[in-house]
Amino acid sequence: MSHPNGIQPLAKDFVTLYRAPHFDIHCYSPGLVRCPNGRLIATIDLAGPDAPEIKEPSPRHPISNWKIQGQVFLSDDQGKTWRFVTSYPMYHARPFLAGNSIYILGHNQDLTIIRSDDFGKTWTKPSYLTQGQWWHQAPCNVHYANDSVYLVMERRASEDVSGWYISELTPVLMRGSIRTDLTQRANWTFASELTLPEIIPDAKYATGLDFFGVPFFNSPWPKGSYQAEGRPCAPIGWLESNVVQFTDPNHYWYDPTGHTFHLWMRAHTGGTGYAMILKVHENRDGSMTTLMEAVPSGKKMLYVPCPGGQMKFHVLFDEKTQLFWLLSTQATDSMTRAELLPDTRYNLPNNERHRLQLHFSKNMIDWCFAGLIAAQKSPLESRNYASMIIDGKDLRILSRSGNSHAKSAHDGNMITFHTVENFRDLVY
Repeated sequence: MSHPNGIQPLAKDFVTLYRAPHFDIHCYSPGLVRCPNGRLIATIDLAGPDAPEIKEPSPRHPISNWKIQGQVFLSDDQGKTWRFVTSYPMYHARPFLAGNSIYILGHNQDLTIIRSDDFGKTWTKPSYLTQGQWWHQAPCNVHYANDSVYLVMERRASEDVSGWYISELTPVLMRGSIRTDLTQRANWTFASELTLPEIIPDAKYATGLDFFGVPFFNSPWPKGSYQAEGRPCAPIGWLESNVVQFTDPNHYWYDPTGHTFHLWMRAHTGGTGYAMILKVHENRDGSMTTLMEAVPSGKKMLYVPCPGGQMKFHVLFDEKTQLFWLLSTQATDSMTRAELLPDTRYNLPNNERHRLQLHFSKNMIDWCFAGLIAAQKSPLESRNYASMIIDGKDLRILSRSGNSHAKSAHDGNMITFHTVENFRDLVY
């Protein structure tokens, strides 16, 4: 439907799931899952100087030392109303279904997980899947195959960077049998690790990357650089990984054995429009090996086109349309000099956060624009870092959001719930 001022957003109207009561409480990490009985479960992070604490063990942000708390909300009316259920001591968490249980997996530096056997009413105490490690992620997607759930968490492989450490992360595909208790480490298989310096030997300085503008800014390892006052650029890296599997026999990367998966990751380059990819192959003994992908010429492929790949995005595969759906952030102004950006713009020129967009694709490379989910007038009023699920004919979307009273586009003060009705009608 046309609109006098441009495209009409698909889900402009929203329900406010949470609004921060104080300026120094910020809202992060929205995650969604649909239970078999139709109930929706949402998870969020609250962080900041005034964020509520959990008695044991209470997470602290590794850079800012902010207090952090995870919270669970339930809805039995398709998201029209929500009720708070409980808090948990982890962050960057996502809820997912496995068997007849709902799990929430995040980290308190170590991987941390809880389980509900009554669709979110009550939860187990936290269990730890690792010891003495440092993990990262965002509520990205999950994938089901071979009676297992697959998802990606990211381990910090070194601790040389004092600021934003995405150059030190290594994505790890995790597989858990849906017939087992996934709060137990023995029921998970972790893929082998592949770090960015292994792929690009000079990744610490990125001197060997040329011809396609990576990195956009000079951002030497380990400190990065400032492009203007208050606008830092960390060294290149990857983060916030989704997992996909190609089931189309015509696809160049199709594996007829059904044991190859691909990781689609946010690409931090200082620019826009790229994601980064790896593949993971399941071996006969059940182990998983992480590798680079290649195109038919034999050339390795690390960067792929991805609308909004510069920011956390969410991928869903829809069985009915056999299409991949991409929820991401639309960049409109990444070429304005950093020192000339208005105060309402957060961080680097490519870091716009106030426009959510939806695309679809049959192959994860060629994307068709389906519409804008939400578009705010001010860069401060963020709609970003969203998660989505399919609920019958509709898409349900949970967004990390802000209004004009938010501290910044990054440190928003709301979590908002949106619905795209009859989303499959957007296919053309």
